[in-house]
Amino acid sequence: MQRRRSEAPPARPILLGAAGPALAWVAEHLDRRFGWDRLPPALGLLTLIGLRQRLRERNLYDPGLPAHAGEGRHPQSAPWLQRTADGSGVHPESALIGAAGTRFGRNAPVLPERDLAGSLPSPEAVSEALLARGQFRPAESLNLLAAAWLQFEVHDWFTHQVQADGEGPLGLAPLLHDPDSPASLPMFLSDQTHWWDASQLYGANERFAAAVRSEDSAVTGEVKVDDDLLRTMTEFVDRTEPHSGRGHAKRTPDPVPNLWIGLALFHVVFAREHNAICDRLRVANPGWEGDRLYAQARLINVAVMAKIHTVEWTPALIAHPTTIRAIRASWWGVLGERFRRRFGRLGAGEVLSGIPGSRLDDEVPYAITEEFVAVYRLHPLIPDEVTFHRAADGAPMDDLEGGATMAFEQIAVSRDDKGRARRRLEEVGLENACYSLAIAHPGALTLHNHPQFRPLLPSGVPLDLGAADILRCRETGVPRYNEFRRSLRMAPASSFRSLADGDATAAREIEKVYENVEDVDLIVGVMADRKPAGFAISDTAFRIFLLMAARRLRSDPFFTTDYREAVYTREGLDWIDDATMAGILRRRLPALEPALRGVENPFQPWPRVG
Repeated sequence: MQRRRSEAPPARPILLGAAGPALAWVAEHLDRRFGWDRLPPALGLLTLIGLRQRLRERNLYDPGLPAHAGEGRHPQSAPWLQRTADGSGVHPESALIGAAGTRFGRNAPVLPERDLAGSLPSPEAVSEALLARGQFRPAESLNLLAAAWLQFEVHDWFTHQVQADGEGPLGLAPLLHDPDSPASLPMFLSDQTHWWDASQLYGANERFAAAVRSEDSAVTGEVKVDDDLLRTMTEFVDRTEPHSGRGHAKRTPDPVPNLWIGLALFHVVFAREHNAICDRLRVANPGWEGDRLYAQARLINVAVMAKIHTVEWTPALIAHPTTIRAIRASWWGVLGERFRRRFGRLGAGEVLSGIPGSRLDDEVPYAITEEFVAVYRLHPLIPDEVTFHRAADGAPMDDLEGGATMAFEQIAVSRDDKGRARRRLEEVGLENACYSLAIAHPGALTLHNHPQFRPLLPSGVPLDLGAADILRCRETGVPRYNEFRRSLRMAPASSFRSLADGDATAAREIEKVYENVEDVDLIVGVMADRKPAGFAISDTAFRIFLLMAARRLRSDPFFTTDYREAVYTREGLDWIDDATMAGILRRRLPALEPALRGVENPFQPWPRVG
């Protein structure tokens, strides 16, 4: 694994021409002295731009590709550009960049082997003392739709491959590393594509992709919806098959692991959205066959999801005035949505007119990173229970089997009842489920708030999610909290109290578990440390968001050089520009119209009906 251009400036400055390196230097000093979030908004925005450039220069490592990686764009089976099921053939430099089965990248040096020797507190001990929920602590700035959406997107971005014939600590199968990587530096493999391509809905292999298409898809291009879709998805749970022809057996990823009502809801809504896009494309292009309609609708639907995550979900999670401006600028540019929609792009750079349609920039070959996976381990968002209400009048649904309030495990799939989430969604109803999640809160991302819910592993062992988060970060060599901050050029915590943002009680609890502040696991640190105003996540975790959120767009030709009318069609680009989460819910779940009145961001709590 190598880092490109890490010690010397990039050959071409990434953002603001010759001023880019100077801005990055100034930004780091302003951040250390004052904190980016304490600066006036305009100066804070420039500081974030400079910090992002420095992160791009110093915190992207080339994971390398398998020795058999082919070069050039993967041959297309059709005369139009499309996303492939396994993610191959997207990047012009190599057919395997971003494909399923390739390595995770890194944002920081791998944790030294001495730190993995077992001298630290066990994951179970850390979880019991610092992570396990006692009393539920809500994240009052978010609703449960935000938690469900996150899980919906995470299932698209990454799933580690695991050894099929092994069982390690906590009953988890050990991760499968790439046999081509050195034993001293094992690289781990993703079962999902690394691209933002909605593989959670469309699949990362041809069998799943074919199974979710409707019976008449060869003509219409449509996918299955509602109960037909959810029944098909659960058929793919826990399959085992050969991996990559190398003789390694692996468990294929559950397309919907830990499926629950909220996750099922978004699968149904965006399957319906796909079919609506197909309807629009058929009207504009009456001669197109089903495969062309399907590929084009997927391309458009993927961009809709990426836009919603960027300009709606992320500002709900990090609702600081500076970050709201910065996140929207990554899609629309600093000139704003009105300017770009009226006048189009101004140049090929990303700053003025946003990333979609900009030049393709890739400091190192693109891959999701292990650190990005680590900071997205946000299991405290899972609640202990959900109360269901009617969208029409807001009344609790006391006529449900078991009553209106259900424990989380009652609305989630289990290994011995894979149809439970589907049946619960049918019983509650799509509109009622959506409204109920919209007025409820997820858990806050803090200590002592990992859920009591414990999904069953294939072995039948209940999984402690907090312990699993600790274990997987150690297993993949993600740095501990202080070393993680050093790698991002942030000041390390000098004491347990500074790590806990001055909370003396939390500091004492952490010190009882760890002998030294240097030993504190990343998960514990990011749950304990400072959150900027309006943030649901810590400032430390935010640094990886700042780097990788934009990189997932700017490294993908379908969001940069191929984000154009010739590829997406005029109808497709207009559909993406007009798409909002509230608009999609109104069209796909029309009974929600009254409940959506006055809702500005659907991922923040809705006003109650009645």
